[in-house]
Amino acid sequence: MGAQELTKPVDHASFLHFVADIRPELHRYCARMTGSVIDGEDLLQDTLLKAFATLPQLAEVANVRAWVFRLAHNQAVDCWRSYEQRSRTSLDAPGDLADASDFGAAADEVLCREQALNEALSCFLELPPLQRSCVILKDVLDHSLDEIAGWLATTVPAVQAALHRARRGLVERRLGAPRAELESAVVSAELSRYAALFNAHDWDALRNLLRDDVQLDVVARPSKRGRRDVASYFGNYAKISDWQVVPGLLDNREVLAVFRAGSARPAYVIEVVFESGRARSIRDFHHVPYVISDARIALTAEPLLVLNAP
Repeated sequence: MGAQELTKPVDHASFLHFVADIRPELHRYCARMTGSVIDGEDLLQDTLLKAFATLPQLAEVANVRAWVFRLAHNQAVDCWRSYEQRSRTSLDAPGDLADASDFGAAADEVLCREQALNEALSCFLELPPLQRSCVILKDVLDHSLDEIAGWLATTVPAVQAALHRARRGLVERRLGAPRAELESAVVSAELSRYAALFNAHDWDALRNLLRDDVQLDVVARPSKRGRRDVASYFGNYAKISDWQVVPGLLDNREVLAVFRAGSARPAYVIEVVFESGRARSIRDFHHVPYVISDARIALTAEPLLVLNAP
């Protein structure tokens, strides 16, 4: 699991290095809290930024993992609260303190974990925040009830109750939901053209597709803005040849799935957003391949791939 204690003072680079081992696990949590692997990475980034900004104010952090997950939970709840205020429904999770006799047998734990691991990310959005957080931490990430109660600043009975209701809610939704048909994706002409030029290594044509104010985010690396600075990005891909891109949809967003030679699974994705036929922003997830470990990606030229975490 890596180190649990962080000695201060600490700079940004050393902090990111210290939390690197929890990033995949933290992303799995954030993705299910937001219902999207891309939004989950945004929540993760916001959490780490807040953690680093808050760190100097703390006397000590004995368990960085617990502290960071608590921050992620609070960030997710803040987003949910904003949504709830707009939709005028309650943030509270009625019945989270249910009768502890109604929790179900421990023998069902393995089945619950398998079901939660295979559940579509969007299903978790149907649950109130506490229920959602508890079922993710227990059934997806396999943390103990004591750990979860400590991280979420609540009691073990409250975690048990929320977990029970979350599991029941997921089962009810699964039973009532129509069977999803797996179909190939249809993407914009702009993305199809971009992919064709990328696979043809026509870097000059790709540079001509950039807006003057284009923004590049190679996730987990410093961002760049402006055609002149972003143009050098393509030079990195010009140095390698064992890949190709296939347009597709991830979380209903257009992406390029990047395949390495000889692999049937994408290694990572690139999101390109267009405006008036030109690229307004590029997000490259090369350095955070865990983002698609649980993702469902529908491709234009390939059958839909369901990528499940091992």
